[in-house]
Amino acid sequence: MPDIENLLSILDLERIEVNLFRGRSPRVGWQRVFGGQVIGQALVAAIRTVEEDRPAHSLHGYFIRPGDPEAPIVYQVDRYRDGRSFTTRHVVAIQHGRPIFTMTASFHRREEGAFAHQMPMPPAPDPEELPDERMLLERFAERMPENMRHYFSRERPIELRFCEPDRLMDPQPGDDWQQNVWFRATQRLPDDPALHQCVLAYASDMTLLDTSLVPHGRNIFDRSLMVASLDHALWLHQPFRADEWLLYAQDSPFMAGGRGFNRGLIYTREGRLVASVAQEGLIRIRREVR
Repeated sequence: MPDIENLLSILDLERIEVNLFRGRSPRVGWQRVFGGQVIGQALVAAIRTVEEDRPAHSLHGYFIRPGDPEAPIVYQVDRYRDGRSFTTRHVVAIQHGRPIFTMTASFHRREEGAFAHQMPMPPAPDPEELPDERMLLERFAERMPENMRHYFSRERPIELRFCEPDRLMDPQPGDDWQQNVWFRATQRLPDDPALHQCVLAYASDMTLLDTSLVPHGRNIFDRSLMVASLDHALWLHQPFRADEWLLYAQDSPFMAGGRGFNRGLIYTREGRLVASVAQEGLIRIRREVR
C-alpha cells in the first residue's frame, strides 16, 4: 500500500459504538507509536462527533504512556459541551486498559470577526531550492549513523525539506534557536477540509521537539539522548491544504531540567498563517548500562 494511502487508512477509524472508535498503527517496525499518529487519530475521533459546520480550532493533549504499535488503540470521546458557537470534546486513547494519551479539542462555528492580523512569514528559501530526502541520503549516506540513514531511506506520507540541511550532519552549538522546515503530504489528498486538519496534526509532531537541540549542537538522531514528547497544543486558524507546501517556522525559547519548550508557526507559500503549535518534550542523556 502506498504510504499516503496507509496514512489515510490509519486516520479512517473504525466506529465501535456511538462515542468509541478503534485505530491501528502502521507496520513500520516502530518500537512505540508515533505521537503525531495518536494526535491525528484522536482529532479524527473528536471530529466524527461534531457537526460539519464547526471545524476544529484548537486541541491540547498530553502523552501519558508510550503506545504499543502491535496493539489497536481505542479512542473514547466525551461530549463535554455543544453550545451555540463552540463545541468541546475530550478524547482518551486507551491501550491494554490504560490511557496513553488525553486530548481536549474545541470546535467553532464559522463567523466573521471584526479584527484580523497575523505575524509575517519569516524569510526562507523556496522548497524547490532545497534538497529532498533522497538527495540528502545521496549526499551524506557515508557519514550518516544507521538510524538517520534508515529514517531518510524509508517511504513516509509526509515529505520534508530542511531549510538548514547541513545541520543534520554538522550541528554546531550557538545562538540560533530556530529552524524552518517545509512539509507536505507526498500525494494529492481528498478535498475534505477536516482530513487536511488531521494530516497537519499528524505532521506537526515530526520536527518540533528537535528545535530544543539546535542551540546545543545536537540533533534527534543522537543515540546518547532519550527524547519523548510530553504534551502538544495546536491552534488551527485558517483553511489550508496539507498536500501543498507549508513552512513550519520553529523556535525553542527555553530548555532546562530535562524539558525543552518549542513553538511553531505554520504558513502557506503565500504567507498565510494557518496554524500555531506549542510542545514541551523530555530530553535526557541516556545512562550507561553496566
